[in-house]
Amino acid sequence: MSLELKFILFQILIIAPFGAGSFLRPRLKNPQALSKRVITTNLVAVEPFVVLWSIWGLSLKSEFFIMPLAGLMLVGAGFMLGRFAAPVLKLKGSGRTTYIISSSLANHGFTMGGFLCYLFGGLDGLGLSAIFLIYFLPFTFLFIFPYAGMAGSGKSVKSLFAWQVFREFFITFRNMPLYASIAALVLQGMSVPRPGINFPADLFLMTAIGLYYFSLGINFRFSDIRSVGFEQVTMAVSKFLVLPLLTWLFLQAVDFSAPVESVILLQSFMPAAIYSVLSSILFDLDVPMASAIFVVNTLLFIFVVLPVLFLLSGVVFF
Repeated sequence: MSLELKFILFQILIIAPFGAGSFLRPRLKNPQALSKRVITTNLVAVEPFVVLWSIWGLSLKSEFFIMPLAGLMLVGAGFMLGRFAAPVLKLKGSGRTTYIISSSLANHGFTMGGFLCYLFGGLDGLGLSAIFLIYFLPFTFLFIFPYAGMAGSGKSVKSLFAWQVFREFFITFRNMPLYASIAALVLQGMSVPRPGINFPADLFLMTAIGLYYFSLGINFRFSDIRSVGFEQVTMAVSKFLVLPLLTWLFLQAVDFSAPVESVILLQSFMPAAIYSVLSSILFDLDVPMASAIFVVNTLLFIFVVLPVLFLLSGVVFF
């Protein structure tokens, strides 16, 4: 598939299902309930198979295990950039916390970063991105949610680590992609070969992406987008300039293989994540701000940053 066709395909897989979801939203009695069912179906019946197949097919190297640490470093750097920017923007209370969380979390998953790694690096790139993403659930549960809880809902840190909450976030079918990653690494460690069958990875991956963006479209409201102010500008500078530059400088100081460096660098360009909106909803933070940052940041990425990344494909990546 040519580079131009990959670019067009990426745009279609984002815009078409997102537009369909937005179109259907006012016609649904309970759009939130449908959105949850779509996401759950994706997490249980589609995405785990993509994760298992892509990681299982890798020839594991010791350097691969640095990738979740690289993911942590990226979101940690984003968190610190948000902390520095918040006082300059004169943000306080829930708005300050919301901005910092949005600055930290990025769309590293299959809906954006993982799919780009697949387009540029094939199944190996997808598998590496899945290993990279292992950091996400522990970081979100052990750091982001307690931080949001202390600032927003008034819940104590201790209550967030109660067994019921732990079970809800870790021992649940919604975490099947994480379990699939672990299973694939165990199979690799036991030297169990991947079956030589023609698994339709493209179809599964495109289905997963379409379902995610359809769900996002169902939840989207134009009223969430506020006028583009300094919060949006500083967020864009942080996500699309500062973090990629810091990542590039870091990669100059280490000696990783080209595929590993490509995945880490690609992921450093990713826009704000939907989980920044979800954490704001869960803990009574500034939901309109989180939604506005997510939507505007994603649009800037799709129409400004993404074309540049495609132009750099083959020169910088893989």
